[in-house]
Amino acid sequence: MKATVEFLVRHGYAVLFVWVLLEQIGLPLPSVPLLLAAGALAGANRMNVWAVLPLPVLACVCADTFWYEIGKHRGSSVLNWICRISLEPDSCVRRTEDIYSHHGARWLLVAKFIPGLNAAAAPLAGIFQVRAIRFLVFDILGAIFWAGSFTALGFVFSDELEDVAAYVVRLGISLVTLLVVGLAAYITWKFIQRQRFLRKLRIARIAPEELKRLLDSGEDILIVDLRHSIDFEADPRTLPGALHFDPGELEHRGNEIPRDRDVILYCT
Repeated sequence: MKATVEFLVRHGYAVLFVWVLLEQIGLPLPSVPLLLAAGALAGANRMNVWAVLPLPVLACVCADTFWYEIGKHRGSSVLNWICRISLEPDSCVRRTEDIYSHHGARWLLVAKFIPGLNAAAAPLAGIFQVRAIRFLVFDILGAIFWAGSFTALGFVFSDELEDVAAYVVRLGISLVTLLVVGLAAYITWKFIQRQRFLRKLRIARIAPEELKRLLDSGEDILIVDLRHSIDFEADPRTLPGALHFDPGELEHRGNEIPRDRDVILYCT
């Protein structure tokens, strides 16, 4: 924390703005230590308290507006690209779409506190064609809530933050090793889960060419289109005779699927 504080004092408010902007655009630059340090400096009258909060909020809104416009004009492909770099790429798209379909723009109020999902919030607002004024209102409130929480913590507990930083320094390499091992174990577990999931998919999978052969030969099969409503609205074309269910409706409409023939499911 001491090094972070000195860095802020030396380079000033521009660093706070640029650092938060780059993190919100997508670079792996954690802003929370910087926000805590800025709050502590404001509490010690070494930074202007009236500039410490507006700067990161402005940086968030600039980055989020950039992603909002991309989502608005490029559609679901943006979300697919973002989710490719997550630890759970197979469920990331569906999970984020489901969250947004249930909570709408209100999700922007808390999205920045949720690692991984934060990056998808702004482009999702664009994909769902949320009105610009509504997006900006919720995005600004969410940015104030996020940046204000950490700067306020730094402001109120500035002395305690220095004590914590000193304790971390004393732990030194042991703490770093523990964090690295924990992160590696988590990533390894997620990788194993994903490989098991993909193995199950390969066992039950049917190639497009084989499905076309079955359709051409007149086989009595049922095709269920499980694309999310966002994807279906973007491209409403479907396979001949296919039923379309939103994934969330499958449990309630499962009785519409006959049990006396083979059923083939497909999604994006």
